[in-house]
Amino acid sequence: MPLHIGIVGCRTICAEGAALLGEHRHPEVSMHTPSLHRYVEVLDAGDLQGVASLMLESAAKLARAGADFLICPDNTIHQAWHLVQERSPLPWLHIADVVAQEAVRRGFRRLGITGTHWLVESDVYPRQLAAHGLEWVRPQPFERDAMGRLIMEELVCGIQTPGQVAYLAGVIEGLKAQGCDAVVLGCTELPLILHDGNSPLPTLDSTRLLARAALHRAIATPLHDG
Repeated sequence: MPLHIGIVGCRTICAEGAALLGEHRHPEVSMHTPSLHRYVEVLDAGDLQGVASLMLESAAKLARAGADFLICPDNTIHQAWHLVQERSPLPWLHIADVVAQEAVRRGFRRLGITGTHWLVESDVYPRQLAAHGLEWVRPQPFERDAMGRLIMEELVCGIQTPGQVAYLAGVIEGLKAQGCDAVVLGCTELPLILHDGNSPLPTLDSTRLLARAALHRAIATPLHDG
């Protein structure tokens, strides 16, 4: 039987599972998500111990629910990874490590990082990309702030406009001008409006890549078989 996936927070898992296991089939999935305001409060305060406590709270509940390993599609809270890993009752897949592996597989060398201002200003991606021999570039500080507002005040609230795509494409053009050959979509909401068809650079959809990695982990198959 496939392993039980715990999500610290999926439809992506369900949709992707069919290609590996058959129509409408996917591993058993459990998810626990505390109220978003609790994460926002500790992130705004720069309280990584608080972020880690929330993640570990979910990890404990998912362990009791029978999960075999954990993933978190939220890039931003991976800032507390180093405070969670050794105290977690279950092993995790790290979203940025999964993205880095895909970038190496596809031959990319220098990645632009997009996402919330918390994520872009953190070392979540720089640390993992560097470990795989990859270079990285952050958008300008004013662009990080604008992206953060766009994500948290609009996309999270279900607001989508053509202006958002135009602005983000401009940010990515700037990353391209700095030598980036691909861009990390480091936020769950960004793939709702950005993709290879409208981005100036090839995109690495962190959420979807993590879902695929989790599926392959669950059924114990190599991620890129053959």
